[in-house]
Amino acid sequence: MEGRTYALSVSSLRTARGVAEFIHEDAERRNPLGSALRHDYERMLDIVENDPEIKCLLLAGSGGSFCAGGDIREMRSRIESGDPSNHSPDATRQRLETASRWLSRLRNLNAIVIACVDGPAYGGGFSLALHADFILASPRADFCMSFIRLGLTPDFGAVYCLSRLVGLAAARDILLTGRRLDAQSAHTMGMVHAVLTQETLMKRAHTMADMICRGSAQALSMTKAMLNRGLESDYAASASMESYAQGISMSTPYHKRAIEAFLGREPLQYEWDRDWPARPQAE
Repeated sequence: MEGRTYALSVSSLRTARGVAEFIHEDAERRNPLGSALRHDYERMLDIVENDPEIKCLLLAGSGGSFCAGGDIREMRSRIESGDPSNHSPDATRQRLETASRWLSRLRNLNAIVIACVDGPAYGGGFSLALHADFILASPRADFCMSFIRLGLTPDFGAVYCLSRLVGLAAARDILLTGRRLDAQSAHTMGMVHAVLTQETLMKRAHTMADMICRGSAQALSMTKAMLNRGLESDYAASASMESYAQGISMSTPYHKRAIEAFLGREPLQYEWDRDWPARPQAE
């Protein structure tokens, strides 16, 4: 992937042709969601939010692991330190409030976010994936809300995102049992958009990103924003959002070109059925 490369602490960021690719690079430790990776997410978001050319963000892990969840070594170190500034209810609350701010930024990015899950997405790593607009998975991906196994409650937006995605009954099952879901089970539940071979996962993710880049940035970002707010809005508020968003969309050059192409019986620039296979998990 050509373009600009940013070397972060335990991750890398590359941007090119409207696509940003953010890779967790601590493969030896299965890419834990420790303080270093959390800080890298904040830095990455600073870059992506301020680059109007970026229409799609890919999240992935290296070495056959998306993200193994919280850094257990950091947890033990905090417990053993006895320092209330690091290990106390208030210290934990402050860490999670900081995390919720950048997670909200991730969820509300104008860019469309695709999580490419190859290997484990556990605990906070599962929560991270749920903040994406699409999850693509390899057959060796597995998902687990492992918090309860360690005597912990879900965090990193797990309850909010999961219950809205799969429904309350399925969320109860996943969160209260801490059981593992394989890629196909997650696909059946609607969490995973497509299951792709390990070899084609990133290639197909870039294909999807390139397709998204051919769409209207304004229409895509505003549709995403309305979806994110839809469950908390009444009908009148949703209708108001639609009217404002459509007013902007219909005034864009993209819409004018699309109308001309349609009436001229020319191929549309953004045509999902044409460019994305109906059953990509068969690859």
